[in-house]
Amino acid sequence: METTRWWWVRHAPVTGHDGRIYGNRDVACDCSDTAVFRGLAGQLPDQAAWVVTPLGRTRQTAEAIVNHHPAEPEFDVEPHLAEQNFGNWQGMTYAELDQQREGDWHRFWLAPAEETPPGGESFATVCQRVAGAVSRLNQRFSGRDIICVSHGGPIRAALGHALGLTPEAALAFSIDNCALTRLDHFAAADGKPESWRVALVNGRPHMPGS
Repeated sequence: METTRWWWVRHAPVTGHDGRIYGNRDVACDCSDTAVFRGLAGQLPDQAAWVVTPLGRTRQTAEAIVNHHPAEPEFDVEPHLAEQNFGNWQGMTYAELDQQREGDWHRFWLAPAEETPPGGESFATVCQRVAGAVSRLNQRFSGRDIICVSHGGPIRAALGHALGLTPEAALAFSIDNCALTRLDHFAAADGKPESWRVALVNGRPHMPGS
């Protein structure tokens, strides 16, 4: 049975957004904490395919990890693993959004999974595109390790896909900046369907105070 191991890393904390909703806007991140990236690099496999999204903060984070890692990878860019597009909500403060939505708050996210922000996409749509990208990459890199530097939303979506959860249930996962999530995919074989194993969620042993 062919096993493909996914090592998901959420990008480093963003800078310069002034507490505003940034979603899939291309904002920079803070990669100055060398100890975090050195510790993270020590947990990742040497021979792996590296995947980032079109948003620069994922490449910045990947490059910060590689500075302490023996790999010299080429980064595959996968647009379908980018963060949720919050449309007209992007650039607003959370207080402004709360006022606009008349206090209709969500305990984990900006909105329920099925709600589509004006000019944007729902989290349910994110789950669909992430599932498609994961399936394609499973075929392309079958039997290998995949290190994917992505975003909180897509990593939640990947967990939901692996566990067969509804999009709303997947929003309950906590995914911190620079945290590591590990998923193993077992390809269909000998009449058995494909399956997943969750090895680690939001791992933080490399983080200060953990």
